[in-house]
Amino acid sequence: MLRMRRVTISEIGGYLLDGRLSQQGCLVGRRSLARSTAAALRHLAPSPGLFRAASTAAVPASSVTKPVIPLRKQLKEEAKLAKKQNKKKSKGDSQTVDGWELTVGIEIHAQLNTARKLFSPATTSFNDEPNSHVALFDVSMPGSQPLIQKETLLPALRAALALNCDIQSTSRFDRKHYFWWDQPAGYQITQYYEPFAKNGHITLHARDGIAAEDGESVTVGIKQVQLEQDTAKTLGQGENVQWLDFNRVGVPLIEIITEPDMHHPRTAAAFVRKVQLLLNAVDTCVSGMETGGLRADVNVSVRKSDDPSRKLGTRTEIKNLSTIKAVEDAIIAERDRQIRELEAGGVIAGETRGWSLGSKETRRLRGKEGEVDYRYMPDPDIAPLVIGNDLIEHLRSSLAVLPDAELDTLINDFGLTAKDSLSLITLDNGARVQYFYKVLDSIDKRMQSEFGNGSDESKPEFKEYATLAANWVTHELGRLTTYKAGPFATGELSFTADGECAQVPSVSLSQLLYHLSRNQITGKVAKELLLSIYLDELQGDVDAAIEANNLWFKEISEAEYRQLADEAVEGEDKVLQEFVDYKKFPQGKLMYLVGKMMRMGPAERIDPTTAEAVMRARVGVTTAKQAVV
Repeated sequence: MLRMRRVTISEIGGYLLDGRLSQQGCLVGRRSLARSTAAALRHLAPSPGLFRAASTAAVPASSVTKPVIPLRKQLKEEAKLAKKQNKKKSKGDSQTVDGWELTVGIEIHAQLNTARKLFSPATTSFNDEPNSHVALFDVSMPGSQPLIQKETLLPALRAALALNCDIQSTSRFDRKHYFWWDQPAGYQITQYYEPFAKNGHITLHARDGIAAEDGESVTVGIKQVQLEQDTAKTLGQGENVQWLDFNRVGVPLIEIITEPDMHHPRTAAAFVRKVQLLLNAVDTCVSGMETGGLRADVNVSVRKSDDPSRKLGTRTEIKNLSTIKAVEDAIIAERDRQIRELEAGGVIAGETRGWSLGSKETRRLRGKEGEVDYRYMPDPDIAPLVIGNDLIEHLRSSLAVLPDAELDTLINDFGLTAKDSLSLITLDNGARVQYFYKVLDSIDKRMQSEFGNGSDESKPEFKEYATLAANWVTHELGRLTTYKAGPFATGELSFTADGECAQVPSVSLSQLLYHLSRNQITGKVAKELLLSIYLDELQGDVDAAIEANNLWFKEISEAEYRQLADEAVEGEDKVLQEFVDYKKFPQGKLMYLVGKMMRMGPAERIDPTTAEAVMRARVGVTTAKQAVV
């Protein structure tokens, strides 16, 4: 028996990455094998930098003069190059392609927030024991009949009203036939021909994050909203083994189908985000995209923009997009693929395509089924659904505040930026904004108790401490779960539905921000106190901790501020010259001098705002003297 020498890791690496062959062993002299193998590797390589040319593979290692570049370094360099190339292209560049028009329609499937399934009394569940909530009808046992659970209609109606739809007094259910292991009956019950809601719309504004090309707003039509049942959950076990969890069969969904009114990828992503906000606001959806309670299918087509009368191009459907970013990225990739195909003289096939997070291209899944393939037919076992106008009006009058109205309040009445307002109502499925209201209400009550309704000049304005609270609730709390707490971080913050935080109670944060807004503690002290609250290290409440540790802000006098300003500008003639005959006020130079003041003065006793005002006045006096001279 032939005994072969053990090959070292370094030799294997040299062969795979550079095509170099050892001078010992059975591969020496097998040049044809080396060439064919290297060629195959080159064909499969993700980038040309990973493998050398076939001729290099046949050259002895001693004659190779080019140094070996480690794989890790090559990948790192490629990543840097890709990042550099992406930076050259602004975000807005990807929204349009010269000479082409993009058209997008979206179908959103959202799981309704109900206790029962659509046609059986079985309990809906997310993570319960598999197959523990299954009725006979769910698995299509012979003789079982569907019985619509009336309570499942309520969240669906709230969603349709939030989408400005016309509720149909009578709607009907249909059978959509297809055969797959996750569909026990061989058909899905849906509302294809006569859905319960039609003719809605959503208006997207610039603050919602739409593409700049769409201007200040764009309206997207909602063709229909229909009720339907979900399928089983497939659990892959490897080696062509699939397990089925029938807990999900029959769970009630709504499908929201838009008109093809979107023409930019970012606007389509903003639409999905806003729908998720709306459904959360009216307590319709059981969860968001991040946990699988909502998913989107997008229909994409392109056509030449030189003739507005030209018919829309053949559309393809990208299935099951699970993040907002995936919606935008997948549309861009599919648009570019279709344009390349058409410019090369090809045609676009109507088909269903898939998308993986982080990929650059969509992939073909299957040919697009036509409507006739599904053999839609009215379901003979389910009576028409009749919805009374009194129920509709009751739900309309009791509908929760919608995101647009809440954003208007936060921006106009509270003084928040559009970005912070949107972050507040988006985070934690709406619980973060409820937490903000609690914190702000506690601060306001304490202000009223301290100052009353008088016009005390030392009382902070409402918008001042409202924006302060929003900044801390949005940004400072978020930093606690990242680098700020280091190894002591306990993970994500948890909020209750009514807006209470387990790690940082609203009353504690309101006490902290009250003193910060009154300029009674510094920002540095406030951040250290917040960290102590988060790590559950605070002894007593915030007021007691400040008093016990003597953390009160003892500000220096006005004369001391002026003295520090004089000392800071000494020897800075070149900087001071910047404040003479400027076209744009040199704010950066001013803050440089303020920074010197802060470093030269006593620690934790200087207010940056006051220091800036004093230095601004000092620079004005100095430059005025220089101008006279």
